[in-house]
Amino acid sequence: MTRRIALTVLALVTVLLTLAVVPLGVLLEAREETSFRASAQADAQQVAAAAEETLSDHRSDTSMLQLLAAAGARGDCAVVYDSAARVVARTPCREATGDVPGLVAATLAHPRTSSERTGDRLTVATPVGDIQDVSGVTLLVRSVDPLNDRIWAVWGWLALIAVLGLLAGTFVSVRLARWVGSPLHAVDEAAQRLGEGALEVRAQAGQGPQEVRRLAATFNTMAARTEALVHGHRTVLADVSHQLRTPLAALRLRLDLLAGDVDGDALQELAGAQEEIARLSRLVDGLLAVARAESTVPTPVPVPVDAAVAERLAAWEPVAAERGVSLSAHGGQGQTVSLGAGDLEQVLDNLVANALDAVPEGGAVRIEAAATSGLAGQAAVELRVVDNGPGMTSRAQQSAFRRFGNPEAGGTGLGLAIVHRLVTANGGAARLEDTPGGGLTVVLDLPRRRPGHSRSGSRQQPPD
Repeated sequence: MTRRIALTVLALVTVLLTLAVVPLGVLLEAREETSFRASAQADAQQVAAAAEETLSDHRSDTSMLQLLAAAGARGDCAVVYDSAARVVARTPCREATGDVPGLVAATLAHPRTSSERTGDRLTVATPVGDIQDVSGVTLLVRSVDPLNDRIWAVWGWLALIAVLGLLAGTFVSVRLARWVGSPLHAVDEAAQRLGEGALEVRAQAGQGPQEVRRLAATFNTMAARTEALVHGHRTVLADVSHQLRTPLAALRLRLDLLAGDVDGDALQELAGAQEEIARLSRLVDGLLAVARAESTVPTPVPVPVDAAVAERLAAWEPVAAERGVSLSAHGGQGQTVSLGAGDLEQVLDNLVANALDAVPEGGAVRIEAAATSGLAGQAAVELRVVDNGPGMTSRAQQSAFRRFGNPEAGGTGLGLAIVHRLVTANGGAARLEDTPGGGLTVVLDLPRRRPGHSRSGSRQQPPD
C-alpha cells in the first residue's frame, strides 16, 4: 500500500508539472522569438530612416553609415538598396542566403516590413521612404544563435524547476505514503499475529491519520475483548472438565465395584448403567473438544498430508478389517498444509470413525488429497473422505456441522461439529457432498503452506 500511495502521488505531481512546464516553455519560446524579430525590425527601420535622408532628401550619409557600422559591430549584415535595387551602402559581411533580389523586388513592389528566417539567419526587409514614394529597401540579416541560446536557457531553467519539483514531490509522496501506510501495515501485522494465536498483541494507536488511529484503537479494543473472552472460556472449560470428569470417574468406579457383588438381573442393570456412563463420558469429551476448537486459536505449523493420512490409516486399519471395510488413500504426495499441531490427525480420526460407523460390511472408505485454488483463489489442499454407506439426506447435511444437528447420527452427533470447528479455526472450509452411486463425501479445503513460511508452535489448550 505504501508503494501504491507513493507512486500515485508521484504520478499526479509528474502530470501537474508536465501540464505546467511544457505550455509555459512553449509560451516563453514564442515570446522570445517575437521579441527577437521585433528587435531586428526596429534596428532595420532605424537604418531605413537614416537611408531615407540620404536617398530622398539628398542629405549627408553620415548617419546612415554610422548605423551600418553599429550593425556590423553587433554582428549583423545590413545592406541599403535604392529604388533600382542597386547597392548604396553595406556592412562588410555576407548577405543572407536565399532569394535576396526577389525579396528586394517584392518589398519595392509592395512596400511593407517583412521578415524571413532561413537556416540560422533572420532577414528583415524594410522599405525606405513613404508607401507612396519608396526610394529604396534596407535589408538586415541577423544570426539567430542568440535567440537559440535564450530559448535553451529558458528550457534549461524550466527543466531544473521541474526536476526540483519532482524531487520535492517524491519526498512528499514517500513521507505521505509512510505516514499513512506504516500504521496500516502495523495493524495488519497485529491482526495476523492475533489470528495466529498471539492474543496479547496490540497495534500502535498514536501514528498516522486520525482514521487510522481510530482503526488501531478499535482493533486494540477488539483484541482485548477477544483475549478476555478466550481466557474466560478456557477457565470455564477447565472447571467443567474437572467438575464433570471427576464424578463420572467416581461413579464408574462404584458401578464396577458393585458389578462384582451382584448377579442376575441386577448385573444386567449395572451393565446398562455402565454403558450409559461410558456414553455420557464420550459425550462430555466431545463437547469439550468442540468448545476447545471454538475457544482456541491455532498456531499454524507445516503438516505433510501424506504422512498424516498414512499414520491415521495405519491406526484405523485393524478396526476397518474387523468390520470388513476397505480403507485406502490416494494422492497428497508432496502436499503440505498449514494447521495447528495435531488438528489434521484429530479431523481424520473423527471423519474415519464416522465413516466406519456408517459403512456396512463390505463397504469402502477412501481418503483423497489434491492441490486446489481453495477459497478466494488462495492455495489449498482439497482433502476428501469418501464412503459408500447409506449417505445423508439434504436436510441432515444442512445441519450436520452443528452440535447435535444431525438427527440421523448414530453416535454423539459431535464428530462433524468438531471437524468443522477445527477446519474453520485454521482458515479452511468444510462441506458435504453425495458420493456418486451412494454414500457421503466430506470435502475439506485446507490452507496450503506458503513457500518460505514456517512457524513453529502449537495450539494452546486449557488445562484439564
